Amino acid sequence: MRKIILRDRRPIAPFNEPARDLRILNKPLWLHQRDLLVPYVSMEREIDSFDEIGLDRVETFVYRENLFFDKYFLEAFIAKARKLGKACRVAFPLDDNAISEHALPLQKTIRREGNYYVSDMWYYPFGFEENVRPLVMHTEPREVGYYHVPTHMSDTMGDLIYYVPTKAFMAIETWLHVLLSNVVFGAFAEGARLEQSVECSFGTQLKMLWRSVLEQKQFLSSSQVVKIGRNCSIDPDVIIRGPSTIGDNVTIGPGVVIDNCIIGNNADISQGCQLMLSVIGDRCFLPFRASLFMTVLMEDSMVAQNTCLQLSCVGRGSFIGAGNTFTDFNLVPKPIRIVLENGMGESDMPVLGGCVGHNCRIGSGMIVYPARTIESDSVLVASQERRVITKNITYETSDVQKIPRGQNLHRRLYPREDEK
Repeated sequence: MRKIILRDRRPIAPFNEPARDLRILNKPLWLHQRDLLVPYVSMEREIDSFDEIGLDRVETFVYRENLFFDKYFLEAFIAKARKLGKACRVAFPLDDNAISEHALPLQKTIRREGNYYVSDMWYYPFGFEENVRPLVMHTEPREVGYYHVPTHMSDTMGDLIYYVPTKAFMAIETWLHVLLSNVVFGAFAEGARLEQSVECSFGTQLKMLWRSVLEQKQFLSSSQVVKIGRNCSIDPDVIIRGPSTIGDNVTIGPGVVIDNCIIGNNADISQGCQLMLSVIGDRCFLPFRASLFMTVLMEDSMVAQNTCLQLSCVGRGSFIGAGNTFTDFNLVPKPIRIVLENGMGESDMPVLGGCVGHNCRIGSGMIVYPARTIESDSVLVASQERRVITKNITYETSDVQKIPRGQNLHRRLYPREDEK
């Protein structure tokens, strides 16, 4: 099968990079897509428009390069499209809550046409043709509660919930989509599939029970659901609950608690860190007592001691100092808004943390308000003038401008398009 990639090089703020280069499940998005399609594809091309495809009568798979999808969705789509045997494009029913509640806001790649949501993924059994029909897929979401808020603290009663897909599909146009792809449609989805498998298969239940008895571990801590790479050094006092994946050459110190996480190669997680539903990139370093909840760290980043990140996203090569807090809950009932390509938009999220770009340096003792962004290459130092971050920080408004020779000491590696 031939693979055709529609280019989409729009930069994502505050990273100033296109979606294809950002890390999803600890891989650049383009590499994640390529690895999933290896079993199906024998040739590939990148194009800017359908005019470049040509009229070759070859089985063809076309997708926009800002799309995230997992192997479960891809396998189901290709199998269903081949069985249909006609030109088609991906579509979703209007009652698919994972799409309507999480994937749809703040983007334009998934859009409503008639009685379906459609997106930029096509299958052509005999080469490109103009007449295509919608192929209705379903992400098969599971409703999962993740916070129980006391009624006196919220204007909404009951649990805060996500609709977690077991077959994930997401268009990435903002940093919020990066967070959702990694956490809700990534790590959280692994947990939902495990739960579904246990409910539907008595054999899976027996296999997990036997493994936990054999290893004398709790049900969700056995090697059946916790995958550990080679040459890892893990203290006996560590608690790891699955489904979790830990890469090669990882060091984990005493008192660490890891729950439903993905941890990359050569990461170092020191004493007393708490990690839940998070994705930690290759070569990241977390000194003692760092806490991450539903957070993404891209490769080569560091989060120092006593810092708390909730529903946040941190780019590659960034440093966040000790005692910083990224808040995620508005104290007054008002919508949480985030930066778009042109202006601001409502996120439809009841709680949401902040986002730090690539190559940033953030000093100790800062408090970051919900959904605030810090642009790539910025430097922030706590001072009497600025200790609480209430507005989005650009490179020009960061403290790199105040440091003598700051722009020479801390180079600008990820400029905006207008700077290039």
